[in-house]
Amino acid sequence: MSIAKVIEITASSATSVEDAVKSGLKKTAETVKGIQGAWVNEIKVVTGADGSIREWRVNLRITFVVE
Repeated sequence: MSIAKVIEITASSATSVEDAVKSGLKKTAETVKGIQGAWVNEIKVVTGADGSIREWRVNLRITFVVE
């Protein structure tokens, strides 16, 4: 029998949503072992006054197995 836990994090990137997800997972993996998957809960952008995208932000729910 295995038990999983879900944590919620926020990650950002000036490049893309995909890059924000990758950097969030990579940083989380430094301290959390046994990551099994993630859900992208929310996507948000920070814009400039001219409407340009300055930063992508994602809210992730990350699942990992409890040892």
